[in-house]
Amino acid sequence: MDLQNKVQAYLQKIGVYQHFNAFLDVYAEEALERAYYIEEKIKGGERTGKLAGLVFAIKDNISIKNKRLTCASKILSNFISLYHSTVVERIIDEDGLIIGKTNMDEFAMGSSNENSAFGIVKNPYDEARVPGGSSGGSAVAVALKMCDVALGTDTGGSIRQPSAFCGNFGLKPTYGRVSRFGLVAFASSFDCIGPIANDTMAIAKVMEVISGYDEKDSTSSPRPVPEYSKLLEFENHKIKFGLPVEFFNEGVEKEIIDSIYDCVEFLRQNGFEVVEISLPYIKYSIADYYILTTAEASSNLSRYDGVKYTSRSNTAKTIHDIYTKTRDEYFGKEVKRRIMLGTFVLSAGYYDAYYLKAQRVRRLIQNDFLEAFNSVDIILSPTTPTTAFKIGEKLDNPLSMYLSDIFTTSANLAGIPAMNVPIGFDSNGLPIGLQIMANHFREDLLLQVSYFLEKNYMSNKIIRE
Repeated sequence: MDLQNKVQAYLQKIGVYQHFNAFLDVYAEEALERAYYIEEKIKGGERTGKLAGLVFAIKDNISIKNKRLTCASKILSNFISLYHSTVVERIIDEDGLIIGKTNMDEFAMGSSNENSAFGIVKNPYDEARVPGGSSGGSAVAVALKMCDVALGTDTGGSIRQPSAFCGNFGLKPTYGRVSRFGLVAFASSFDCIGPIANDTMAIAKVMEVISGYDEKDSTSSPRPVPEYSKLLEFENHKIKFGLPVEFFNEGVEKEIIDSIYDCVEFLRQNGFEVVEISLPYIKYSIADYYILTTAEASSNLSRYDGVKYTSRSNTAKTIHDIYTKTRDEYFGKEVKRRIMLGTFVLSAGYYDAYYLKAQRVRRLIQNDFLEAFNSVDIILSPTTPTTAFKIGEKLDNPLSMYLSDIFTTSANLAGIPAMNVPIGFDSNGLPIGLQIMANHFREDLLLQVSYFLEKNYMSNKIIRE
C-alpha cells in the first residue's frame, strides 16, 4: 500500500477542484506524516487497524482536537476544538487518516449547502447546481474522489439528500447507534453521524468502527455491533420490500419514479417480493419535523451569545447589546429563521398547540413504521422528489426548500436507519437516489440490499446502457 502517494494524489485533486468549495480546512502536512506512520507500521509487521489505508474528510460540525470547528458559521470562525469527538477518536485508533474538514450549511441547517458563511458548494455533475445539504461538502469530496470516505451528519436527510444529488452511498444510522459526543448539536433528538462513500463496503467498514456504546453519550446504545463488512452477502432472498403509496405522487419527477420502478422490477425478477404499503401519518412529517427541530435548535443555539467562546460584536456597549448584536451580525439568515420559529413554538401559549402536539404526531409516525415493519423488511422510496436543483432556485422560497426533504425527515422522526443508494441518472446526467429504510438497528439489512444492488443492478444497468 503506497499510502503517501495516495494522499498526495488526493491533495492534488483538492487543489484542482478548489472552486467546488468542498473543503474548509486541509491538513496536508499532517496527512502525509500520518500516511508515513501507517506505512511504517505495515512494513514493520505491526497490527494495523480496520481502517488502515482509508482517507477521511470530516464535516465541520464534528470536533477534531486542536482544529477549527466552525459549523460553517461566522460566529465560530475562529473556534478551536479542545478534544476529539468519539467518532474521530475511533477512526484514528483504527488507523484511519483524516485529510481535512468539509463545508456545510451553517449549523447543519439547510438542504442545498448555500447557507455556509464560507461560500456555496457546487454540484460535481453540474457546477450551476447545488450538491444538497447540509453535508454537501462531504458528498462532493467523495464524488470527486478527494477522499475515500467522508463523515456527514443527518438531522432530517443531510447525509442521504446530498448523497442522492452527488451519486454517493450515504447511511444515516439508527438514532443511538453512533455516539454524538463531539458533534455540535442542531436538534439533539434527531442528529446522527454517518458515512458517505463510493461503495457499500467502505460504508460497512466505517460503521463497524464508529458504531457502539459510548459512556460520554447517554443516548448511545449498548447493543453489540455486528461485523457489517462480513455480512454483505444475502443468505437468502426472503427479504420483503414495501413501497409506501404516499411516497409516489405528482410532486416527484417522473424520471425518478421510473428509475425506482425499474429497480423494483429488477428485484422482483431476482425472486424478491415487493408489495404496496401505507404510512398514513407520513403526510405530517415535514410540518412535524420543522416544529420539533426548530424548537431544539432554539434551545441548543442559545449558548452562542458572544460571552463565552464565540465571536463578539465590536459595536456592543451593554450586555443586551452583546447578545443581540452578536447574533444579528454573526448568524446567517436561515439560522435566524429557525431560531425564531423554534422560540415561537416553545413560547407561552403556543407550547401545547405546537410543540406538544408535534411530539404526539412524532409517535404516530414512528408507529406507522413499526407497523409496516411487521409485514416488510425494507421500505423503498425516492430519496428526493427532484434531482439536484439550480443554485439560487429555492433560496427565496423556504417552504419549497424544506419540501426537498419530504422523503427523508420521517426516518429521523422515527429514529430508524435509512440509506441512499445511487441507481442511475436522469436525462440531464444528474444522479438519482433510491432510499432504503429498515427497522431499528437493522443497518445490516440496508447494507446487504445496497451491496446487492451495487454489484448486480448497477453493473447490469451500466452494461445495458
